[in-house]
Amino acid sequence: MFEVDWARLFIPSGSLVEIAIRGTVVYWALFCALRFLPRREVGGMGPSDILVIVIIADAVQNGMAGEYHSITEAIVLAAVIFGWASFIDWIDYKFPGWHFSEARPIQLVKDGEMIRKAMQRDHISEDELMAQLRMHGLTSMKDVTAMYVEGDGRISVILRGKAKREAA
Repeated sequence: MFEVDWARLFIPSGSLVEIAIRGTVVYWALFCALRFLPRREVGGMGPSDILVIVIIADAVQNGMAGEYHSITEAIVLAAVIFGWASFIDWIDYKFPGWHFSEARPIQLVKDGEMIRKAMQRDHISEDELMAQLRMHGLTSMKDVTAMYVEGDGRISVILRGKAKREAA
């Protein structure tokens, strides 16, 4: 009733080396594109970020995998992707000054003044910046010594001395 084609299931239908090369090329192309695009979503992943990732995954799937049919080929492709991700994590750990997988922090506010050029680079509006300030329990820029968008998109705020004591 239910027949399983064990050969088709586990024996690769194509070259495992080709799958590894395809996975490597697509991984690095996507890594570079995502690494060097502005960090648009301030403070975390939004629905549009998730949608972009899903669409990219679907769009590159055939180019990355080709026409494979066996589990073995899928496992090799997954191993290549996980391998590159682990290698990049290792590089970030060993050489933190390189900022390989995440960009350097970008200062958005200095001594209570917004740095408009930095905000424009990452497409951060004044309203978004003020919303992040409110999320940190503040209502005015006058209490802020510095504000940064970190490499992962989160916002960090450094308060003036007096504001630090009042917040504590």
